[in-house]
Amino acid sequence: MTAALLVQDLNKKIGKRQIIKDISFEVNEGEVFGFLGPNGAGKTTTIRMLVGLIKPTSGTILIGGKDIRKNFTEAMKSLGCIVENPEFYPFLTGWENLAYFARMDKTIPPERLHEVAELVGMTARVHDRVSTYSLGMRQRLGIAQALLSNPKLLILDEPTNGLDPSGIREMRDFIRFLAKDQRISVLVSSHLLSEIQLLCDRVAIMTQGEIIATDDVHRLLSDREKARWRFEPMAKGKAILESMTEVEERDGALYTPFHADKLPVWNSRVVRAGVQVLEMQKITPSLEDLFIELTGGQGID
Repeated sequence: MTAALLVQDLNKKIGKRQIIKDISFEVNEGEVFGFLGPNGAGKTTTIRMLVGLIKPTSGTILIGGKDIRKNFTEAMKSLGCIVENPEFYPFLTGWENLAYFARMDKTIPPERLHEVAELVGMTARVHDRVSTYSLGMRQRLGIAQALLSNPKLLILDEPTNGLDPSGIREMRDFIRFLAKDQRISVLVSSHLLSEIQLLCDRVAIMTQGEIIATDDVHRLLSDREKARWRFEPMAKGKAILESMTEVEERDGALYTPFHADKLPVWNSRVVRAGVQVLEMQKITPSLEDLFIELTGGQGID
């Protein structure tokens, strides 16, 4: 199966400065893929290369199997994108805006406007002026515009920016619908790490121009699960644990690696030594915890 997006050995140099350093990743059909990076990591530069706004120094970008260097026009037909807040003519209706953009691509049939309006749930309001739309409706209209060419890949930069909690949940459900029901691949960048954790199947984390982790969200987090312990007396319990595994002490508790098969053995040995176990709990880190750990606490972009 051809990946919706394939990036191989991508580099970008500006002057003598290497901005993007040999990065590779892919986005599969029907997958929601999160793209994360702290300030200055190179995430925005990468997205600009993906959508054809700037040229890479070297490397390969395939969209729907088409190389953007060799077959740019065909590759872009498989791509729809929204970078931050979509812009429209506020004095025109949603329908008139969509028709305006559709006229730029003669391969878009007239009936496609009806299809995308229905797909994004805007049939009741598409003939109202954009100036009357909420931010969430403008975001939906932006996605409708991006879907006009029936792309295989949708790139959304901060799709929930400025939305209230209800709007964020609605947008999350809608993006999942596009991926699972319409089989559209979606690459999402966002500074809301809790939202990325709920939304995405896989994520790539980028820092200093390099991708340092790419994996299934659940696997990335489960690999870093810990067991949290509290004892009475604490010092004696800690000494016993340290004889069997690595122990980290913080916030009034002890943390060890989480090994489901070893926890009963460790617990039994502590209890037999006369130590009271006040707490033994599995702790799964959030995506935010993982991001801070991998990037050294740099701010999210």
